[in-house]
Parts: sequence; C-alpha cells; structure tokens
Amino acid sequence: MTHADSQVLLTGATDTVPATTGSVNPTGAQLLASFPPRPVAASWPATEASRSEVLGRVLSAPWALDNPNSQQTRRLGILAVLSWLETRPGDSWQQRWRASGAEDQPDWRELVTPDVDRAKPLPHLSPGLLVLICADVIRPSQQWLLRFAPARRNLATEMARTRDPNAFAALAQLCTDGRVGVQSGQQALTRIAVILAAKGGQIDAVRVGDCVELLEVAASMRATSEVHGHSPLFYQLLRAHGVLSEDAPAAIEMFSGRGQPSCEQLIDRYRIDCRPVRDVLVDYLRERQPSVDFSSLQRLAYLLGKLFWADLQAHHPGIDSLTLPRDVAAAWKQRVLTRTRTRTTPDGDRVAVASPRLDGRSVLTAVRAFYLDIAEWADEDPARWGPWAVRCPVSASDVSHKKDRSRRKSRMDARTRERLPVLPALVSWVAAERAHTAELLAAAERAEPGELFTAAGMTLRRSQMKTETTGRIWAEDPDSGPRRDLSFEEHRGFWTWSMVEVLRHTGIRIEELTELSHHSLIQYRLPATGELIPLLQITPSKTDTERLLVISPDLADVLSAIIARIRLDQPHVPLVVSYDKNERVYNPPMPLLFQWRRRLENRAVSERALRKYLDHALTAIGVKDASDRPLRYTFHDFRRLFITDAITHGMPPHIAQLVAGHRDINTTMGYKAVYPEEVINGHRAFIARRRALRPSEEYRTPTDEEWAQFVGHFERRKGAVGDCGRSYDTPCIHEHSCLRCPLLRPDPAARPRLEQIRDNLLARIAEAESRRWFGEAEGLKVSLAGARAKLAEMDQIAARRHSAVTLGIPSFADSAGRTITNPPRHQNHP
Repeated sequence: MTHADSQVLLTGATDTVPATTGSVNPTGAQLLASFPPRPVAASWPATEASRSEVLGRVLSAPWALDNPNSQQTRRLGILAVLSWLETRPGDSWQQRWRASGAEDQPDWRELVTPDVDRAKPLPHLSPGLLVLICADVIRPSQQWLLRFAPARRNLATEMARTRDPNAFAALAQLCTDGRVGVQSGQQALTRIAVILAAKGGQIDAVRVGDCVELLEVAASMRATSEVHGHSPLFYQLLRAHGVLSEDAPAAIEMFSGRGQPSCEQLIDRYRIDCRPVRDVLVDYLRERQPSVDFSSLQRLAYLLGKLFWADLQAHHPGIDSLTLPRDVAAAWKQRVLTRTRTRTTPDGDRVAVASPRLDGRSVLTAVRAFYLDIAEWADEDPARWGPWAVRCPVSASDVSHKKDRSRRKSRMDARTRERLPVLPALVSWVAAERAHTAELLAAAERAEPGELFTAAGMTLRRSQMKTETTGRIWAEDPDSGPRRDLSFEEHRGFWTWSMVEVLRHTGIRIEELTELSHHSLIQYRLPATGELIPLLQITPSKTDTERLLVISPDLADVLSAIIARIRLDQPHVPLVVSYDKNERVYNPPMPLLFQWRRRLENRAVSERALRKYLDHALTAIGVKDASDRPLRYTFHDFRRLFITDAITHGMPPHIAQLVAGHRDINTTMGYKAVYPEEVINGHRAFIARRRALRPSEEYRTPTDEEWAQFVGHFERRKGAVGDCGRSYDTPCIHEHSCLRCPLLRPDPAARPRLEQIRDNLLARIAEAESRRWFGEAEGLKVSLAGARAKLAEMDQIAARRHSAVTLGIPSFADSAGRTITNPPRHQNHP
C-alpha cells in the first residue's frame, strides 16, 4: 500500500461532510407535505390594470425591442390579444383569459381569428401573448404551457431578458460549468420559466413544491404522449444556485418514493375473492411484520397470497375455508412443486413447459408455518384466531429439505468449480479494459474535433458533433465503423474493474457493495506496536449484523482509486441519494463510494448498471459454460468464490463465517465447494498416516520362502468343482465343506463332477432315511442344497460367458452430412 493510498483510506471519515439530518427515509407524500407548492393567485396588481396601463407598461422597456420591425409585430399582437380578451367576461385580464376557454382548445389563436386559415395563423398573436405572460398580466396554467409548444417558444429567453436577467445568467453559467449540453440546458431554463409564468414572481421565489408540482404535471401529460420533457435538471440548477431552502432534498426523485406497501396492499395485489381469508392473511402478515424485514414480508405475502391461496382459488372457485380436503391439498402440493413457463419454439409456436420449482419446499414451509402459527395464537386469542385453527395440509415430511439441500449444494459446487478457473481471466480483462479505455479517453481529450489520435494500439478520429454534447467525447474509426462514446466506455471500464476487485477481495453482498460509503473506512491501532490497520465496516444488511474486514493492500489500491475518482478536486466525498430496492425507500444523502457525476449532481451506480457491465465483460471474454452458452456470473458467485478460496488456502471455517457475516457455520460450509483435488490429497494423507502407524516390518521386501508360500496359497485354493476365494493366509472356517461355503466359485467345466456329487448325496440321503439315521440325513440335505446352489451358479456363469453383446454397425458421414452405411475402401487397401 502506498503512502498516498494510506492517507486516502485512513482519513476517510474525517474529510466527509456528515449526512443531513431530518426524518429517516420519508416517503414522497411526507416530503410533499413538508414542501407544499405555492398556491395559484386569483388576482394581483398587474392583471387588474386597465388597458391603457397595460399598454403603457408592455410597450416600453424592458419589454420593447430595439428592432422596429420586430417591435411592430409585438405591438400588433398585444393589441389583438387585449382586444380579444376585452370581449370576454371578467374583472381582470386573468379572469378573462380563464373565461375565454383558450386553454381547452387545441390552438387558442383560432378563437382570436376564427375566419383565418387554421394552417396559417397570424404570426403576431403568439409574440403578443408572450409579452403579456412575461409582464405578468396573464398567468396560464402549467398544463397548457407544457402542452402548447408555441407558448413555450422563446419563453426562457424573454423571462431572462425582462423579469430576472441576473438569476437566469447565473443558471446559464452553471450549465456551462457543469458541461450541460445546450439543448438540455435550454430545456431546464424553459421549465423554470414555465414555473415563473404560472406562479409569478422571480426565480428566488420558486419553492421546492413548485418543482415537484411541475414534474407531476409533466408525468401526467407524458402518459398521454402530450409532453416528453421530464428531466429534473431544472431542480438541480435551482438547488445549486441556492434558490431552494437549505433543507431541500438532495434529489427530487425522493418525492416519487411511495414507501413500503402496507400488509393490505401486499395481499390485495393477488385479488383474493374470499374476504374472510383475505383478512386473515392480512392479519397474519401484520403479526409477523415486527419480526421480519420488508423484503421477507413481501416474500411471505407472495408465497401465501399468490402461490397458496390464489392458486387454490384459480383451481377451485368459491373456496372459502382453510380446511382443505386431502385431494385438494395433494393437487396443490403437486402444482406448487413445479413451475410452468411459456417458451417460443423455433417454429414460432408458444408452448408451456413445466419444470421443477427450485424453492418449492419453501412454499410448503411457509404454508405449514402459517397453519401452525394460527394454531398457537389461537390459545392466546381464541376469539380472533380460533375459527381459523384447523388441520395443517402440509405434514412435517413434506417440508423436509434434506434432499433439496443436497441437490442445491451439488448445483452450487458445480457452479463454483465452473467459474473459479475463469476468475483470473476476468480479473485480467477488466484491468486491461480499464487501462485501455482510460488511455483512449485521455488521448481523445487532447485531440481537437476532427483530428486523428493514436492510443492503446488504435487510431481513431475525434468526432465533430453538430451540437454540443453533455460533456461526452465521441470517436470513430477513420475508415469505417460506428461512433463510439469514449466517455461511457471509460466509465464502464472503471466501475467494472472496481466492482470485480471489491467483490473478489471481500466477498460482500451486492447490496452491501452499493451501500459502501466513505464512513465505511475506519482505522484500528494495534496496542502492541501502534500500527494503524485500515478496516472496512460493512453496514447491517441481510442478517442485521455489522462486521469489520481488514483492508488488504490490493483492496486498498482499489478503494483509493475510487475515492480519488469521485472526490476530484473537492475537499470531501459528495453526498448521494440512493434507492433501497429491498426496503422500497430512498436513503438519506451519504458519501457513497460507488457514485458517478452526471451534469450537476452525483448519482449512485445502480445495481442494474453493474449487472450490465459484468455481462459485457463476460461476453467480451467469450467463455462458454458446459451447455455451450455464454457463461454468466451473478454477484453472489463472487461471494462463493471468495469463501471457497479462503477456506481452501487455510482460513478456519469459523473465521470465514465471521468474514462472510453468516449466522450459521453450516451456511458458510455450504458456500465452499469441494474439489476432487481435495479428496485426492486427503485420501493420500490418510494412507500416509495409516502406514506411519503400522509396523515398519510389514513393508519390507519378502523372502523367497515367503513368496513361494504366497504363490502356493493360490495353488492350494483349487478344489474339485472350483476355486476358493478366501483371503490370503486365513484358515477355512467351514472345515473344507466347500459345497456349503459361499466363497467357493464353481467352475462350469466341473459340472459333471458336481452332478455326480449331487446324485451321490441323493443316494446317501435315501439310505440314511431308510435306516432311520435322521441326523446323518439332515446334514446331507444341507450339502445337497449347497450342491444345487452351485449348479445354478455354474449355469449363470456359463450363460454370461456365452452371451453376445451387439455393438451395432458403425456409420460414416460424407462432407455434406449424409450417412454412408458402406464407406468406400481406401485406394491402397484391397
């Protein structure tokens, strides 16, 4: 670790601006209540002025133009609009504008001049109305200003010239400093001008609620394809300029956060017809809610509402009781253990394909817990839960996960073994891609538009854009090829490298990665030596348990590069608002490490973007899996690879458990893949230890006498009807009664001898029974049964020896793929 890296890491938290205080994770409705929009005024002095007062005001500076022709057009337009409004009822110009119904018409100019051709409206009407709007004589609604494009034309320019020139100039400078494109900047200034036109006042009078209200109006009109501009850049400009209050949210997206759905909403999304069952499911979720996080609660609602009751409702309409008949329960359990998906065949037909549901046992477990919990709660509250305490349709054997765990362990081990050898290639590629894209971008920045440059072994031409872009640099191949966004390629290369390095060095979850902040870097001083140890603090996520990881030198280099990139020339790491998709809330501003600059604000690098970057890297490597499809990594694969590599290289499992943040060590060991090399090495070590414990004289070279005795043992095993299979140097425990011994392997060639022995036994048994030697007859019958068994075994051996196995006739294919039964002989062969 370099000295600079240590300084960046060990001074992390002290140089970071603390997060803003206030309500923790408020919803959009709560924020909107704290930041209401300004009400629309019914009347104000400018709109109550008389015709002569309005004309005297709007025909003079600053509304009058220096160009006589342009000013004459405006004058005609102002006179025409005022004359038309005078014919409408109302005490003020604003009331007359509302009464005219202009905002309800596709084109308000048709009301002023109904006899004029609609395709060619009078050119002076729109400039005249624009002057009246900028002079605050008329305040049209935001809906109309966003819908009617001619009304917005030159609105920002005229507002900047006549109403608040200094503020508009400062906002335009912010767009230039933030490398905002000309078109994007103009749209943002137009949005601000729309707020001033509808609410009145200057820019310093704009409130947070006004911005939110404008975006809501734009969103509602965007649903009908009447307006397309919905960028919150204007909010960023106002906030950066200091117009909004200090407690204004860092991102306007926070107003769109709906918060966590209630238990009723979680269940109602599955449209359960039976109201009593719906209510008991809602009450059950409400009882479980305090003990689980929202992600688990949402999962439980899906299992009980969708996979359990909605499935029963679809197959058994009218069902209204938790008491399920055995055939209904059996059919449901069979359905829930499979998943049906619709796929498109090569012919274009859509077919339903059923496959085993990997988490089918989890559904059964959730339903069994649902029934057992109600039965237990019925003792405490019989009035509420007693009527629903019925026999559980899922038995304990149904929820046995033993085989599922074994299969899942096998699948995960195979997945880990398949991806671990690819990891070095992935690490090498992302590092090379990061350096390659950074070199190309640096060379392109030094080149002028249209100029050739060479970097990373490539010669490109910097693209000459017709309009200024949002700070991006494009390049193209001088001969052919599509245009390349070098800024995005460098961005993608850096964050792909950062993601892969952090995940493989820490084994943290993806949600923990996206929540890493500058506050996560802490330090610990060893009491004995006083050495500072950099630590990475992982905030509680899945198990609600925080943990500390030692930052290795390689990881320190990565974190230092990230901090240097996001900090730039600022004294601290910028604060970023991120969205927690698991809890459905926006987090307060935090100095996240995975963030990037977009125009005037910093945004968190989303999990979806990281997923795309990782897929791009794997596609570029071109690795295939066992089924010859492109190999795909999940973020959790890095976690399994980290644990497998750590334990394989000597980390104790209980330490790996603490590093991974698992509650149960069995979970940690389940992440570790067992390799055949480990089995081989373990077996060889076992043999070595066993040999070390046995007497050394057993491993000496045998003498000639011992070898002759060993060979003679096999000669002495030959019998009249076969060979004896007992172990070397062991006595015969049957006193050489071979017919009764299971170790005798009969020889089919000795069958006549064995038949003679059988016949002799039959004769002896008959003689013993005739002379009433019953004890002798009983022993002879045992030998007879053994002889018959050996005869049957001889027949089996002979049948196997004489049976033929059909291997088939090999076929050959020519170059066209056609099968040739009798291939031509080679010309050198007869």
